[in-house]
Amino acid sequence: MQKLQAIADLLTEVKTKKPLVHHLTNYVTVNDCANIVLALGGSPVMADDAAEVEEMVAIASALVLNIGTLNGRTIDSMFLAGKRANRLGIPVVLDPVGAGATTLRTATALRLVQEIELAVVRGNIAEITALAGGSAQTRGVDAAGPCADAPGIAAALAQKLGCVVAVTGAQDVVADGSRIGLIDNGHPILARVTGTGCMATSLVGCYAGVTRDYFRAAAAGIITMGLAGEKALAALAPDDGIGSFRVKLLDQIDRLTPEEFIQGGKYHEA
Repeated sequence: MQKLQAIADLLTEVKTKKPLVHHLTNYVTVNDCANIVLALGGSPVMADDAAEVEEMVAIASALVLNIGTLNGRTIDSMFLAGKRANRLGIPVVLDPVGAGATTLRTATALRLVQEIELAVVRGNIAEITALAGGSAQTRGVDAAGPCADAPGIAAALAQKLGCVVAVTGAQDVVADGSRIGLIDNGHPILARVTGTGCMATSLVGCYAGVTRDYFRAAAAGIITMGLAGEKALAALAPDDGIGSFRVKLLDQIDRLTPEEFIQGGKYHEA
């Protein structure tokens, strides 16, 4: 309970400090990522042109890099922004969307983890396995199936990269090389809404903008998404469908309190 309280305290920090979260993200989910940061209490900015990313990241509290819709222009911008963030001590959160699916995605993700100092990497098991140098089955940008050793893979990659690694799936894992947190919040319906993984990464970025404990930040972001998904599902009327769920998901993020976080968070350390 004490550890969950420490994680939940970050929600108050976000609402008080309103961190500016700079995104270089994909155009499929950019609006949802912006809205979920606003719902949590942060402030999003989605600047991705090379001519301004270094200037923009300099005033941000955190930087989120999401490779969901890669192109040469934004790849260059990601490295400019990431290296500028490193020089200024601004945390960088990476979402390696689809790593392992194509040569471009895998090579870009591997370059980012090699050349940019990261605070958190958040992905599904296929993406995290690809970064760890293994092979995992992918379907488009989604993992094709579960992995029994997600905690071990996450812990090993966290140790290798010197950052926090979060793996989202049926059971979510957060690891930093010395701690492994397991999270059982969420529901399969979240997978039916495009971009819930991207949104979870944006939540992690928001929390990372108010603390130097990036393990706590990653856990807070993942628990927030899972818990909000549970509450949104419970709030659906009999005739509501996936569109209503998407709206209610934002509603629940907006209304979430530290007390609800503590009461509903399903977190323990291995």
